[in-house]
Amino acid sequence: MSLDRTDRKILTELQADGSMANAALALRVGLSESACLRRVKLLERAGVIERYTAVLNPAKVGISVSFVVRITLKGQTDRDLGAFEQAVCRVPEVAECYLTTGECDYMLRVVARSAADFERLHSKVLTKLPGVARVDSSFVLRPVVKQAGLPLD
Repeated sequence: MSLDRTDRKILTELQADGSMANAALALRVGLSESACLRRVKLLERAGVIERYTAVLNPAKVGISVSFVVRITLKGQTDRDLGAFEQAVCRVPEVAECYLTTGECDYMLRVVARSAADFERLHSKVLTKLPGVARVDSSFVLRPVVKQAGLPLD
């Protein structure tokens, strides 16, 4: 799907506030309500808009620490990667997981309620995932850039 200027305006507004009412969105992007809703539905059907979500304040829900975790597997066959990926998807504390190039196979962003909670997660869960040879983690001191939206210019 090719995105025009109006589509990009719609997407920019929805990235800033996905709960915005259609009437407000239409006003912000200069369309009638029906035309705006039609475009949003097209963007959803085309998969440009994957889903809507709420961004939570970690501290307000008891999440006080996060870590960057690098995982190296014993092997890199499709079977090894598939088994690891299926298992890591079932770990609720894993906020993000990326297959990477370089020294490790996967990079994860993991959240926890405390350092002790992360220690439990590290020893009882992450090191026990299928095919894990090495787990290397770094404590996140603070976020510097944390954007949910994508640049559309």
